[in-house]
Amino acid sequence: MMKDPFGGVLLNIAFRLAVPFSLVYAIYVLILGETSPGGGFQAGVVLAFGIILARLILGEDSKIFNIRLKNSLTLAGIGTFIYTFAGWLTLFGGGKFLDYGHLPFHLEETHELHALGILMIEIGVTVCVMMTILNIMDVVMKRSDD
Repeated sequence: MMKDPFGGVLLNIAFRLAVPFSLVYAIYVLILGETSPGGGFQAGVVLAFGIILARLILGEDSKIFNIRLKNSLTLAGIGTFIYTFAGWLTLFGGGKFLDYGHLPFHLEETHELHALGILMIEIGVTVCVMMTILNIMDVVMKRSDD
């Protein structure tokens, strides 16, 4: 991570305008990933983009999105667990692996269970991709400091 902030007032203003929109767009891509292009991977990349911009522009002293290497590895593992757990829940519901119609939730329609299962998978992928990208950035920045 950069120790000193990069840029001046203009870059800081542009950052404060762009990043909230990119984070909202990432959530939009995540939520609508089942029915439109996009999904977990794209949402994870856009979320990581916002955090990387915050780190590069605001510097190390910034407390915004202050996730370190050890925490990003743990969160990437949690994202993988969410992804896997969504698949195993279908087995507990009496179906085949990733047969979302057998999720152990009581919803009116089968397509609602299907949408819930895909959303669970995409949330896991989003968290895993975002944290993996941040982990790669932390390792590269740590190596450049040495």
